[in-house]
Amino acid sequence: MSIYENLNPQQKEAVCQTEGPLLILAGAGSGKTRVLTHRIAYLIEEKGVNPWNIMAITFTNKAAQEMKERVDQIVGFGSESVWVTTFHSTCVRILRRYIDRIGFDNRFTIYDADDQKSLMKDICKRLQIDTKLYKERALLAQISHAKDQLVSPEEFELNSQGDYSKMRVAEVYKEYQTQLRRNNALDFDDLIMKTVELFQSCPEVLESYQERFRYIMVDEYQDTNLAQFQFVSLLASKYQNLCVVGDDDQSIYKFRGANIENILGFERVFSNTKVIRLEQNYRSTKNILQAANEVIQNNAQRKPKTLWTDNEEGNKVHFRHFLSGFEEAEYVVGDIAQKHREGICSYRDCAVLYRTNAQSRLFEEKFLMANIPYRLVGGVNFYARKEIKDLLSYLKTVDNAKDDLAVRRIINIPKRGIGATTLLRVQEYATEQDISFYDALKEAEKIPKLGRAAVKIQPFVTMIQSLRSEQRSFSVSELLDDVIERTGYVQDLIAEDTDESRARIENIDELITKATTYDKESENPTLGGFLEEVALVADIDTVDPNQDHVLLMTLHSAKGLEFSQVYLAGMEDGIFPSYMTIGSEDPGDMEEERRLCYVGITRAMKDLTMTSVQQRMIRGQAQYNKVSRFIYELPREVVDMGHKIEKKEIKTEVPRNNTYAQMREAFRAKAFQPRQFEVKKADKLSYEVGDTVRHVKFGVGIVKNIVEGGKDYEVTVDFDQVGVKKMFASFAKLKKI
Repeated sequence: MSIYENLNPQQKEAVCQTEGPLLILAGAGSGKTRVLTHRIAYLIEEKGVNPWNIMAITFTNKAAQEMKERVDQIVGFGSESVWVTTFHSTCVRILRRYIDRIGFDNRFTIYDADDQKSLMKDICKRLQIDTKLYKERALLAQISHAKDQLVSPEEFELNSQGDYSKMRVAEVYKEYQTQLRRNNALDFDDLIMKTVELFQSCPEVLESYQERFRYIMVDEYQDTNLAQFQFVSLLASKYQNLCVVGDDDQSIYKFRGANIENILGFERVFSNTKVIRLEQNYRSTKNILQAANEVIQNNAQRKPKTLWTDNEEGNKVHFRHFLSGFEEAEYVVGDIAQKHREGICSYRDCAVLYRTNAQSRLFEEKFLMANIPYRLVGGVNFYARKEIKDLLSYLKTVDNAKDDLAVRRIINIPKRGIGATTLLRVQEYATEQDISFYDALKEAEKIPKLGRAAVKIQPFVTMIQSLRSEQRSFSVSELLDDVIERTGYVQDLIAEDTDESRARIENIDELITKATTYDKESENPTLGGFLEEVALVADIDTVDPNQDHVLLMTLHSAKGLEFSQVYLAGMEDGIFPSYMTIGSEDPGDMEEERRLCYVGITRAMKDLTMTSVQQRMIRGQAQYNKVSRFIYELPREVVDMGHKIEKKEIKTEVPRNNTYAQMREAFRAKAFQPRQFEVKKADKLSYEVGDTVRHVKFGVGIVKNIVEGGKDYEVTVDFDQVGVKKMFASFAKLKKI
């Protein structure tokens, strides 16, 4: 049986359409990865295309790896020649070969977000920028936006004439790029921008890659920005065999520069475009899909399509409204615990999604109390941890000594007694001589007023020179081991002997494992290659699908993933959609939020629970929000509304300051009588054996047994936190969740 017989008619059509521009509008869960991999196989096996001439671009390393593995399984021999990679990895490979054509050294360093912040801090000091007026993060965001639009510092300055605030940003942008060039470094935005610059200034380089990549496929095309669009357009301009796959309903990265017009206007840019819609969903139940379709149809700026499925009708979408965020988290954690106990799902089948990272705290606390394993996506990235950054900075210095940022980070790690004054004099000398910071360190004895401090610098320079000489003969893991041994980094942590130091040692062990794996699995392992791989890793790439833990993440992080059980928390106006969106004059902002809601709904395969609260603590203040407008857009026939929570009336008393009034009240009051406790047996309990209940003190538990006595019910509950407890129903006041 042919591998193409398993495809539905639309998928088969997309696979067989190989020539000319092709737009595949692939709805959520419609099997787009399957289409792309089978299309690669079809080009090689049926059309006789050389694998060398095929390129597939994705947005995450995880997606690229998955596609590679699938192509290997289908095609077998020759599949390794297909270039399956991310935008950034593609550009790095091109720049490593040809960036010297536009004035950079081929051994450039890639700066991550932390490196960018450190550099921006230095620049603000140097230019005497008031960081209260011009936040470092905001400056970096403006520079990033300019690069996404392919706007150079000179162009930015020209466009800023007459606007003092923009002129200051232009000044910072110019200095930022100058320092990057001095350090022989690029940030993530540079990787795309410099590749486009290379193609435009060196037509022969562009032509060589046009000949190489005659068939180009781009996944998640709705998330591309102008720079990425320009890069793809230049590559595909000769043969026009460009296939883009995307879903305009899942365009959610406007804040990162993504331009939805790239997919909506594709047919205008590339004439004779063939459009194929993939509308059959293989992921979700009918009810979940109906909910998603109804919500997204409220958007005007979209290509018309309606997802359908042959899957079962499934459970209704659950909506639950609570009094507080505390109760919301308690319910979600309790529900996951119950489903796990009943064998409905594993922990790894569950995901809690929210609009902002700040919403994770209550869930984390509840998961810890319930002893449920969880993983927070979007917390401190492994490679951003201090000990990891320190050791990587040593490796960066060995690889590219021009990287001033890396050198300055490690000059005093471990402590070498080199003071701030010494470092300032070294920096001044480097600036005067127009050399790198490391080259200035090598000439320490020539620096005026350095005196004895030059002696302290010498051992550091000697060590780095020695490590650089080892670079060619040592593997990456051996070099890393040597750095750890020579610096005494781990020895210092062992001597510290705290929980924190032990955790840091574990992280270092993990870095050694990563280096060893890289040495074994890479075809041509180099130190530069290792640093490149580490720099390009995203937080979502580190998620291990085999580990049994609940995932907590923002809706943006959840893109491209799927889970059996999904909990969409914080469905309130002001949270989701945000106040900023509600107050925006641009209707496109609300449409972007609705697309984000659509992405959240379509992550669910079998069960979707959406929650909101009456009162939420934001920045220490109680905030009262309406239920999200997106909830009202759901079709009522597919929503299970659950129990209603009645508002409790708060009785307010007028303070009595009047002495006469107080005396009168005292005389009116009845004489003290001991409180008479009377137990009234309820006719019926609101819960049964097997139900999840909540106790005001003991928390969430499962009812194990109910014994009817003469005066009251004796209830046995297995609580998540305190174990099995027996209690009388009238005193326990258990509430069914």
